[in-house]
Amino acid sequence: MHVQEWLDTVPPAAVYAVVALVIGLESLGIPLPGEIVLVSAALMSSQHSGINPIVLGACATAGAVIGDSIGYAIGRKGGRPMLAWLGKKFPRHFSEGHVATAERSFEKWGMWAVFFGRFVALLRIFAGPLAGVLHMPYWKFLTANVLGGICWAGGTTAVIYYVGVVAEDWLKRFSYLGLAAAVLIGLTSMLIIKRRAKKVRTEQREAEPVSDGD
Repeated sequence: MHVQEWLDTVPPAAVYAVVALVIGLESLGIPLPGEIVLVSAALMSSQHSGINPIVLGACATAGAVIGDSIGYAIGRKGGRPMLAWLGKKFPRHFSEGHVATAERSFEKWGMWAVFFGRFVALLRIFAGPLAGVLHMPYWKFLTANVLGGICWAGGTTAVIYYVGVVAEDWLKRFSYLGLAAAVLIGLTSMLIIKRRAKKVRTEQREAEPVSDGD
């Protein structure tokens, strides 16, 4: 899927809602391309005057924090049977091996697993539900959740926006340089051709036989 091409068809104001919704559902525990959507939208904001990168980052952060919090509540209420159910529905993402790996990370790192999990695709899906299943104290989860959401969503938006602006500026300069080079090459070629043509004409005149006088 060409996510950016699809987002181009969405009204600018609706892009914020799409980004928040996709990231929120991914954070809730549903395998969706939240990071791809965020990167595509952030790149659009660097080229599209209708999309404000600050508002985009705020919406992405809100989606991440709210989605993780809902996932935490569902995980706390559903417990391990919920993980087993998710394993049947999404065996590729919630296999026993993946769950065990994520659980070891949580047991070892605690709230830091929630924070840094925001930057890892697999843990980003697991963070909320698994923290609830393991009964992590909510204040710890919320602190790591908010900080991780701000750093991931806000940081990603800022970096991609800046890269997009720099790249666009560089491409504009490159196009101007290319145009100048093309003009210079064209003028140089024209001068060389004129000089060669003049030289050929001179050689032809010198090669003409001199007529005998009467």
